Amino acid sequence: MASNIASMIIRGQIIEDDLIEFGGRGGSLVFRAPDPHKHAGRIPLPSPAALADLYQLTFDDILDYLSELGARLNIEKNPHLRAAKDMTYATAPTTKPIIDTFYAGIGAMFARERVRAIADNAIGIAYLEGWVPQPAEGGTTGSVRAFGARSLHIIAGNSPTVAAETIIRNAITRSDAIIKVPSNDPFTAIAIGKTMCEMALDHPLTRHCAIAYWRGGDEAVEKRIYQPHNVEKIVAWGGFDSVKHVTKFIQPGLELISLDPKYSISIAGAEALATPAAMREAALRIAVDVGTLNQVGCVNARVVYVLTNGSAEDLDRVNQLGACVYEEMLGLSPTVSTKPKNYDRQLKASVDSIRLQDEWFNVIGGEDEEGCVIVSQLPEPVDFSAALADRTANIVPVSSLDEIIQRIDSYTQTIGVYPESLKEKLLNIAPLYGAQRIVSLGHALNHPPWLPHDSLELDRRLCKWIVNESAQPLGGLVYAAARQPGTGANTAPAARFPFTVEAYTQN
Repeated sequence: MASNIASMIIRGQIIEDDLIEFGGRGGSLVFRAPDPHKHAGRIPLPSPAALADLYQLTFDDILDYLSELGARLNIEKNPHLRAAKDMTYATAPTTKPIIDTFYAGIGAMFARERVRAIADNAIGIAYLEGWVPQPAEGGTTGSVRAFGARSLHIIAGNSPTVAAETIIRNAITRSDAIIKVPSNDPFTAIAIGKTMCEMALDHPLTRHCAIAYWRGGDEAVEKRIYQPHNVEKIVAWGGFDSVKHVTKFIQPGLELISLDPKYSISIAGAEALATPAAMREAALRIAVDVGTLNQVGCVNARVVYVLTNGSAEDLDRVNQLGACVYEEMLGLSPTVSTKPKNYDRQLKASVDSIRLQDEWFNVIGGEDEEGCVIVSQLPEPVDFSAALADRTANIVPVSSLDEIIQRIDSYTQTIGVYPESLKEKLLNIAPLYGAQRIVSLGHALNHPPWLPHDSLELDRRLCKWIVNESAQPLGGLVYAAARQPGTGANTAPAARFPFTVEAYTQN
């Protein structure tokens, strides 16, 4: 990959001409990419009939392709991936050690058994391979098959793994993917795409992948691509504004699968304050869910609720817990958590402001912008809780679960819970308020890829579920003239299925 160039990949062709300049997120890097206005007409698949070559592949063929691709995505051997990593240091929201960890694991994501597990658990390989018989009713039999779709993926850039997962999903579902890369990671998907071209230029899975960068909101480009004759599904990751922008293009024949911005919380029961050992365990669990990946994911906890009896002694223990969380957070492995790259200026101003309100808040750390723990002294989160980031957590003492449940809504993605027994009080009520995932505290970032994401089954939604129904042969059809000669009436005899041709047979 040439320096600071985000190539365009169009179905096996690597394009590096007609270059124009773009800025990485936050002005972190100026990079060049092919002018999307000159190539927008070539990006969509010319005809849905072109998907037919994917159905000449067996699922084992798909596994073979992805397995070989994964072997080639070794960061030590792949020059495209190394170049992408080097440039991503500037654009990504996370720091160099975390980026290194991401890139070191990309190849393993394509491992044969991992991909098989995703396909079988999230969709069902039998449905991907052929027509699967369904329960019959009367004389009718049916079968269902999962077909791929022409899809546009507007991917997130907070983790390079999103690009890899998108390419895997596209292959599993035998779909066609247009991948719009983000300004905070315009390089990873393209590096994988280049590797695909070098590995198997004429392979159907290579030919059904187009990867490009254009500025979000560039309607001159988007109006040419975001049309139902070009794509059937749009998968949009991102912030509120970017997802809302996409909705203006939605019309009959074009489905939006939206992975909206979310936030996550943690809940610690009174057991977390019971003994020094329990407090230390809970603190480490909280620190992992807050600090891993420097809190860039929706899955990272922001607000931590702790159940107390409301006494001054319990509040003292909550403050001790906050100090332990801060210590454990700073002690996390530097491969997954570091001092933030650029601590948010507005957040810093908000933290510094409440630092002076020590009657209401106890701010632990943060003077060096390394992250901090804010312990509310009353049962209320800080008023800027939605902006918590860069390893900044707010611990809030509450006296009942009801106080927490009232704060759960449709933006609440993950809830980490300690101890395990506390889950039983949440499992059947928190989802009614909007919670989408309930996990053991300290395991928020361990999300098996075949489980639902944001309360939707993304892999299944990417498929079109096609039905084939067949009825048993009929005999003795009674035509209109024989039913009521001369009247023109089409009154059918009584039948079990009065809305089918079966109604017009001899009794």
